[in-house]
Amino acid sequence: MTSLEETTGQADSGPSGYAAARLRLLQEKAQPGPPRRAALARLTDDWLNALFSTAAQEAGVRGAALVAVGGYGRGELSPRSDLDLLLLHDGKAGPGAIAALADRIWYPVWDLGLALDHSVRTPAEVRKTAAEDLKVQLGLLDARHVAGDLGLVTGVRTAVLADWRNTAPKRLPALDELCRERAERQGELQYLLEPDLKEARGGLRDATALRAVAASWLADAPREGLADARRALLDVRDALHLTTGRATDRLALQEQDPVAKELGLLDADVLLRQVYEAARTVSYASDVTWREVNRVLRSRSVRPRLRAMLGSRPAPERTPLADGVVEMDGEAVLARTARPERDPVLPLRAAAAAAQAGLPVSLHAVRHLAAAAKPLPVPWPAEAREELVTLLGAGESTVPVWEALEAEGLITQLLPDWERVRCRPQRNAVHTWTVDRHLVETAVQASSLTRRVSRPDLLLVCALLHDIGKGWPGDHSVAGEVIARDVAARIGFDHEDMGVIATVVRHHLLLIDTATRRDLDDPATVASVAARIGSVTTLELLHALTEADALATGPAAWSSWRASLVSDLAARVAAVLAGDAPAEPEPAAPSAEQERLAVEALRTGGPVLALHAQPEAPLEDAAPEPVGVELLIATPDRPGVLPAAAGVLALHRLTVRAADLRAVELPTELGGTTDVLLLSWRVAAEYGSLPQATRLRADLVRALDGSLDIPARLAEREAAYPRRRGVQAPPPRVTVAPTASQLATVIEVRAQDAPGLLHRIGRALEEAAVRVRSAHVSTLGANAVDTVYVTRADGSPLPEPDATALAQALETALR
Repeated sequence: MTSLEETTGQADSGPSGYAAARLRLLQEKAQPGPPRRAALARLTDDWLNALFSTAAQEAGVRGAALVAVGGYGRGELSPRSDLDLLLLHDGKAGPGAIAALADRIWYPVWDLGLALDHSVRTPAEVRKTAAEDLKVQLGLLDARHVAGDLGLVTGVRTAVLADWRNTAPKRLPALDELCRERAERQGELQYLLEPDLKEARGGLRDATALRAVAASWLADAPREGLADARRALLDVRDALHLTTGRATDRLALQEQDPVAKELGLLDADVLLRQVYEAARTVSYASDVTWREVNRVLRSRSVRPRLRAMLGSRPAPERTPLADGVVEMDGEAVLARTARPERDPVLPLRAAAAAAQAGLPVSLHAVRHLAAAAKPLPVPWPAEAREELVTLLGAGESTVPVWEALEAEGLITQLLPDWERVRCRPQRNAVHTWTVDRHLVETAVQASSLTRRVSRPDLLLVCALLHDIGKGWPGDHSVAGEVIARDVAARIGFDHEDMGVIATVVRHHLLLIDTATRRDLDDPATVASVAARIGSVTTLELLHALTEADALATGPAAWSSWRASLVSDLAARVAAVLAGDAPAEPEPAAPSAEQERLAVEALRTGGPVLALHAQPEAPLEDAAPEPVGVELLIATPDRPGVLPAAAGVLALHRLTVRAADLRAVELPTELGGTTDVLLLSWRVAAEYGSLPQATRLRADLVRALDGSLDIPARLAEREAAYPRRRGVQAPPPRVTVAPTASQLATVIEVRAQDAPGLLHRIGRALEEAAVRVRSAHVSTLGANAVDTVYVTRADGSPLPEPDATALAQALETALR
């Protein structure tokens, strides 16, 4: 195969020759990355140079030049990049001749299907437009001569750069605001599952903005790692263009495996992790750079008269923060007497002091600490452990300080196990953050809950470590227990505290999973949780961590409804741990309203409904959430009630949170008794307002008598709103929880959430001739976990073989 140099040399000046050479170049696999981008730019330069020379001669134009700007000006052409071109002329040729010259250049480019961003200007017009349009000026900072009058291009470059430096104090704040607005729209590249490599914060746009800041001579970005990060993002964009054949910067889910393969990476997770690493480097450099820009601009804003009165600028004030740490110019810096080579606790002390004061740590201080500080002894001294807890307990200001330490490698020096979760993606739309950032955010949330526990230090450390096992194969809670115990020993906790931390990490999902998926009135549920937790101290830590973990996950992971369920479970478990055995549940008598509905259902022979929209219990210091709705249904006992009711709710876009089903005996007019089925539902409107109870009842009557074909209606609605192309959902999984209850058989269904899922489950259970005692629905993002308690017709649990067969049949029905 030919080399890049040989390939670029084979292009003639015609479009077909350039197109063929371009195709050969893009198919070359030996030298991707910067060599290929530079070779593509040189190839394009040669073609446009020949095109310009011929066009200028034919149009009779002299004193003109073709200039590459933007990414093309930097010599960084990706396979589907736009060609950003400026036709520069000295204004001596007539408008007709200049238009003819432009047409002879632009049309051949368009004929090849290349995207073109073009303009035609004189030097004066260039400077005027740059002064009016910040984006134009940024592109011109990378202007590069391609063809024509070199002196004309050199003069414009010099003038534009001088204008930029002269106006930088006024224009850099506008550039900063532009970057912030873009970040608000596009999000953080280092946390997005489908990131925009160019526009998201930490992407290629921000890297270009840092070049502009450096060109202003006002401030400069941290150089270490920045070029590598930028190159990594460009390499991913190249692969994205090649695999999709489109000029796209968005790394969609369905493109990630092909892009990873094109780059020779193991899989999409490795790809995302590299992207996140690069984005984090760019984001950190941006934070440091803009902080420095603002510091310089503030210092320049001192009035000249005041500076004249002072004679010279006074030395910045240094305010002590901690031993070896002072505040200076809005940052935490090392004191002049600090000796990190003799003080291994200094990195943590400086970080804790900065976070407590709400200050960033200066770049120079962090780098000096990373280079000079000696490793902490193992186990850590008590002071180091206390400073870590202080850092974690500082709240929101912990995050930028932690990121600064992480950017310079100090976190992995302190906690080597952190490396496995660093920048690790979480392929779940519920999660807002990568694993490492989620752990820090959980500590931030936990810092506001420390008054609720007797050991706030253990709470904060458990928050930091609860998902540390996600860097290892298998169940992350099981792996995390081992790692957390090792980390706890490393940082100096005693044997008892190590055991508590390990237990909390092992069971950090226990309360939320049990509360949302199990029957809390079943004594086996509470007894099982109490046996695994073991102590009131561990329980209160788990309760607080559950809330902090959910709040740090994302808005879909926590609500007042979930909070009330977890609090109810925690209270029951606390009673058991205090020595109170869970009472055997007695059949609860129906409420007055339930009894009234049951009598009405018996009288009419059909379903009767009552819908009560009640606000949920508010969280602390929060307004009530008016999304909790209680729906009561009473109907003469008959087959098919559960799937019919669940299907009607799905048709009316009501999300089921929980369901309780039981039969009550009522006397008949003939002196006997008959069963009436009571269904108590907890539902929420998917969107819009709640439907009227009369409409729900009408549809339920039709569903029960067979005139409403629910499966067909749900299929029609799904066909009308096709799902986006993306990663295919894994198949459903149905299991039996063998010891979860002594009163019923517990079946757990894990599946992709979809309208009518509970309806399909209900149909399968009806076909299996089992009775449903209660149902508990938990949905996070696209994943649903529905738990149903079922019995035989006589109310007893299913024998083990029957339960296994039911689970298999249900799994088959849901595929």
